[in-house]
Amino acid sequence: MATTKKDEAIHITPIMKERVKIRLIGTTPLISHAWDEKAKRMMFEKQQKSTTTKAKEPKKPVHDFVNSLYWLTEKPTANTEDELAEKFDEAIKNGARFGFPANSIKMAANAGAFRLGWVKNRMGLRGSYFVRGIMSDGTTNNNFIEISGCTPVMREDMVRVGMGTADIRYRGEFTNWYTDIEVEYNASGEVTLEQIVNCLNAGGYAAGIGEWRPERDGFCGMFEVAHVE
Repeated sequence: MATTKKDEAIHITPIMKERVKIRLIGTTPLISHAWDEKAKRMMFEKQQKSTTTKAKEPKKPVHDFVNSLYWLTEKPTANTEDELAEKFDEAIKNGARFGFPANSIKMAANAGAFRLGWVKNRMGLRGSYFVRGIMSDGTTNNNFIEISGCTPVMREDMVRVGMGTADIRYRGEFTNWYTDIEVEYNASGEVTLEQIVNCLNAGGYAAGIGEWRPERDGFCGMFEVAHVE
């Protein structure tokens, strides 16, 4: 209840916030595609028109692989490929943890609902619910979900960039993965929990997350709802 300057009572409709835990299980491999510092620097220099023509640097597959991952623990660094490979293996033995942007799950769900004709536009779902990652230590994270179930491996792909130019990319892949998320929604709103869960399930099939996902004419990064708590 609130009042105006004239002491007239105004009824404020409460927002009934509810939270549930949902496990999503990957049905196809997830390809990670984090931007590394070198790529961001090159993009900035190009935008500032400060780049000069120079020969391409030799490929560094291990560096590209390590930098493609979203590290929740400290990311190893090294000057050589062999040294970085050793540090990566050491990080894995010490319990390295990896994530993926949390907003990608909601974007996939909204896209899936739109593609299946459940909503007229994606905008209508934006304020209906929010997705957070549930970390392995029980905390929640607004920015990342945690990818669990397997250790990332390096994959090599031929890609087309620019004016049809071919290039080789080295990125991290999670094969048998799952993630736990927390969904907060307005229980007094128009969108029900059942509809949200179905949107998530549709998003995992019709949109996906990461590189080569269905929304980008691929088949990777697909997932389905396993259970809701």
